[in-house]
Amino acid sequence: MPQRPVRRIIENQRIVAVPPTTTVAEAARVMKNSKFSALPVVDKQRLIGIFTERDALFRVLAVGRDPITTPVASVMTHNPQTTQPDRPFGHALHLMYEGGFRHVPVTEHGRLVGMVSARDVLGPELEEFASEMQTREHIGEILG
Repeated sequence: MPQRPVRRIIENQRIVAVPPTTTVAEAARVMKNSKFSALPVVDKQRLIGIFTERDALFRVLAVGRDPITTPVASVMTHNPQTTQPDRPFGHALHLMYEGGFRHVPVTEHGRLVGMVSARDVLGPELEEFASEMQTREHIGEILG
């Protein structure tokens, strides 16, 4: 099980969170622009929930709710399980496995400090792959 501390995974992470009054449509735009598949929902930096792509699909679109008027607070997962930055990443993976979800907010002294996901398990390997793919796309654009 990965033993690197969660703090190392989130140390350069940009926190993108939304207030509970954000509409699903606006949250989806934030997710698209930030390239995140989940957003913490905060009330004055206090984590109150998490809104994911699955929530948008299953709790909004599949049941015919209007994403333009539906606030994320009504379709998010309330009080999600969290981990602390000094815990090993394996602990977060265990939470994900046991709970059947792919994201775990990271809190310290009650304050949101980041988010880890199942994707983070690949860490540097995934970053290297993504960089290689971008290079190939760029070369393809140049060669036409």
